[in-house]
Amino acid sequence: MTEVAPSDRMPRWLLGVGPLILIAIVIGLFAILKAPGISDTSDRVPEEVVTVEKITLKPEQIILTVRNEGADPVTIAQVNVSDYFAQFTQGRETLKPLRSDTITIEYPWVKGDPYTVDLITSTGGKIAADIQAAAPGPEKGASFFGLMALLGIYVGVIPIALGFLWMPFIRRSSRRWLRGLMAFTVGLLAFLALDATLEGLDLVAGTSAFGGSIVVLIGAFVAYLALEGVEGYVRTRTKNPDGTAQALPPATLALLISIGIGLHNLGEGLAIGSAYAVGSLALGAFLVVGFAIHNTTEGLAIVSPLASERVRPARLALLGLIAGGPAILGALIGSTVYQPALAAFLFGLGAGAVAQVAIKILPMLKDGEGRTLSPLTAGAMVAGVAFMFATGLLVTL
Repeated sequence: MTEVAPSDRMPRWLLGVGPLILIAIVIGLFAILKAPGISDTSDRVPEEVVTVEKITLKPEQIILTVRNEGADPVTIAQVNVSDYFAQFTQGRETLKPLRSDTITIEYPWVKGDPYTVDLITSTGGKIAADIQAAAPGPEKGASFFGLMALLGIYVGVIPIALGFLWMPFIRRSSRRWLRGLMAFTVGLLAFLALDATLEGLDLVAGTSAFGGSIVVLIGAFVAYLALEGVEGYVRTRTKNPDGTAQALPPATLALLISIGIGLHNLGEGLAIGSAYAVGSLALGAFLVVGFAIHNTTEGLAIVSPLASERVRPARLALLGLIAGGPAILGALIGSTVYQPALAAFLFGLGAGAVAQVAIKILPMLKDGEGRTLSPLTAGAMVAGVAFMFATGLLVTL
């Protein structure tokens, strides 16, 4: 007679809920035994971690958007602007963990002057924010948002469309040159992936709100898996008669590159929109010029896999919108509801997407001897990274 294991006689739902019940019991015992930080917090020093997410200047007013990123509630008791204690109003008397608030400071600031704003908490803590050169924020009406959309077109759509003009050159290139161009594309994408990752990490440096730097990695992971899923779906629909998977079609690869670049350009639009939103018009204009030159080569990356394909203008236009259109959305988001953790997550999405596409291009670099990295392809990758670095200086200088 076969002996039945005790677990086989238990209901299935109990087997699933049982571990959760045991975890709850352990946590309960931890609290009953007066574990430090849970039962008795009277002697614990409050942890006040508040960050200033946004600064807006209006006539006679400095408006701060702040967020409590610590585990304890925070009360702002005083505001000091360049050694002057200023009158202020706030939406909430006490700022609870992970909540944001707007602090309006009455202060006769002077255009172009630098200021240091110190928020002093009820426990004597200090949260500092610097204004390098005071400038009024733009009025956010229909004309402002129209400008943001136009800037997104200048930064994303137009440069990529100009990059498509390399199509005739690509069509007349030999197979050896095509491998070099694809390797150049891998270098471009590798730079974009690294650049987006560093941008995202920089946005959440020193903060633990919403997971801190982990949001960048989550964004990259999500984008990578999403594109892998899209590719897997395409492969299952385009199998060979014998059931084996076909190589990734050039049109599909170009689409994946467009999606990856589009997610990256979403982050660039965020940077431009947030710069204009706080009144940094010179910085915003500089970013537009820099990103426009920087992004022209992205069009080359999209059309490189299409060298042997007959592509209708409508398809090229669609690929250009997929790659460049998100810059418009990013500029609109950055100018309205900009939040560092959200921006970091979106930069992570871009990093994961372009990294996934770069990996998929690598098999296309193999020469007649089966080598992926030959002197030609390795040199072209380095050239791609160097080109993006050089044009990226126009954004960072």
